[in-house]
Amino acid sequence: MEIAQIVGMALITTMLLMILRQQKPVMAIMLSLVFGVMIFMFLMDKMAAIVNVMQELARRAEMNYFFLTTILKILGVAYLGEFAAAICQDAGEHAVAKKVEFAAKIIIAVLALPIMIAILDSLMELMPR
Repeated sequence: MEIAQIVGMALITTMLLMILRQQKPVMAIMLSLVFGVMIFMFLMDKMAAIVNVMQELARRAEMNYFFLTTILKILGVAYLGEFAAAICQDAGEHAVAKKVEFAAKIIIAVLALPIMIAILDSLMELMPR
């Protein structure tokens, strides 16, 4: 019941944040950042298990390893961008958060280009000439 632990930590952190935001806003931002890092560390084993399963599936399917690493990079950029944007929003910097989200989307699009090209090349080979 890891989710129960996470929810418990989130509720306690939220209550502390509500108190700190009124008296010491900088400390509230720091607490929010520490909570995010704790959640990340708490879930590190789960993320490693997912990556291992994806690597095993790619090995069994004899899939090009380049595509798997690209997909993992895309997932990393998406999660990191969302995490950074949430921290910026917690600090009250919504405009910066939007720019981080925009940058993450552009980076994801660039990373996905080789996959889109490979899919289009495969489709072009299947089409009759």
